[in-house]
Amino acid sequence: MRTTVNIADDVLHDLKELSRSRKTSLTATVTEVLRAGLAQISKPRRRRRYRQKTYDMGVPRVDLTKALQLAAELEDEEMLRKMEQGR
Repeated sequence: MRTTVNIADDVLHDLKELSRSRKTSLTATVTEVLRAGLAQISKPRRRRRYRQKTYDMGVPRVDLTKALQLAAELEDEEMLRKMEQGR
C-alpha cells in the first residue's frame, strides 16, 4: 500500500543510514522498523516490584506496647497548651 507520511529529518537520516548499512531499500527498512516498534508497544510490560527502603532506627526510646496511651497523652497536653494560650 502506498501512503504519505511526514518523517522528521533526523529520523529519516537515521533510517537511510540503517538501510545503507543493511543494503536494503528504504521502504523495507521503514517497514521493518515500524513492525518492530509496533510489536514492542503491544507487548504487555512486566512491572518491576516496588521495594521500600528500610533503615535501622535504633532502640525505641518509648515503650511501644503503650503507643496509643502515649499518643492520647500527647494529644491531651497539646489541647491544654492551646487552652492556656486562649485559642
